[in-house]
Amino acid sequence: MSDKLRIGIIGLGFIGTQKHLVALAQHKDRAEVVAFCDFDIERAEAGKAQWGNDAAYTTTDYMDVVRDPDIDVVHVCTWNANHCEITCAALEAGKHVMVEKPMAVTAEDARKMRDTAKRVGKKLTVGFQYRQREEYQWLKKLADEGKFGEIYAAKAHATRRRGVPIWGVFTDKSKQGGGPLIDLGGYSIDVALWLMNNYEVASVAGVVNYKLGDKPAGNIGGEWDPATYEVEDSAFGFVTFKNGASLFVEASWALNLKAAREGCITIHGTEAGAETVQDPGGSANLVVDVNLIEGGKQVNTSFGEGGAYFSAGGVGGAQNGFAYMGGLEAGLWIDAILNDTDPYVTADQAVVVTEILDGIYKSAEQGGKPVYFD
Repeated sequence: MSDKLRIGIIGLGFIGTQKHLVALAQHKDRAEVVAFCDFDIERAEAGKAQWGNDAAYTTTDYMDVVRDPDIDVVHVCTWNANHCEITCAALEAGKHVMVEKPMAVTAEDARKMRDTAKRVGKKLTVGFQYRQREEYQWLKKLADEGKFGEIYAAKAHATRRRGVPIWGVFTDKSKQGGGPLIDLGGYSIDVALWLMNNYEVASVAGVVNYKLGDKPAGNIGGEWDPATYEVEDSAFGFVTFKNGASLFVEASWALNLKAAREGCITIHGTEAGAETVQDPGGSANLVVDVNLIEGGKQVNTSFGEGGAYFSAGGVGGAQNGFAYMGGLEAGLWIDAILNDTDPYVTADQAVVVTEILDGIYKSAEQGGKPVYFD
């Protein structure tokens, strides 16, 4: 391995450019992007022109990156349906891999990716950068200190009122595997599980709705094309854990509700609870509230030092959010490789997120009947 990690980026759409390349540029003393791969060579060339050096190259074939013996790390930022295939190929070729969320379209594929990484002895992580929000770092510190006691119930909120992404292939089920549940839901599920420190799932039940795909009026950023809208507009799930804890999941791109609640969580513990909501005043902050009993009285205390740096998500402000959270995420990822430690988001943790997402979809297919885990 050279003085700097040599990284290949596969997939140079919005996430690849506005999160990964921007984030890695913040760590150019320890890592450099030397390969830019996209099925559209013009996007690859544009990425290289802005973020590469004279020694970097472009290609439309991801196997060129996978086979390159001088590349240490691969970032997979492609359509969801390709995550498993490309990740496993890169791992087999001796690369460490960061794959964008969702880890995979199915739980089977996610487990295959994890098992491949363990077998070949390479590191694998998934892009759940919402853990890096200042608010969630604070709540995690409180949870680890035992301030909430036993967290026995939680909610993962990933709802937009009308926020269907009208670019790329988001509404193409064959490429993405689903809609808002697989796109947004994983972020909030990951944070909830992380705060609960509970990955022992017993069952998942859910419903998936196809109700508003033909009602594009009022969408942020412009109306979508109903003729190409193939995915759900909302989904709801209920997760039970082996210790009796529970997690409610809600995700939507289009839902008739008063206010969006994207990238947010609610947790209920034996000593205290907490919830996050998007600022109704329109700022980029999340409003964080911790509720507890002190001196025999009900007390609420809010996050009061700095707030969030950037938007929780959505179309507006997402670039800035990626720049901040993605930069922290990339730094921790580089640390794990150089110091030979576990990634901040482990493959085992990410597999459980995908198993929950897959379980909600499968439960919905069988009329809401629970999917039971071994």
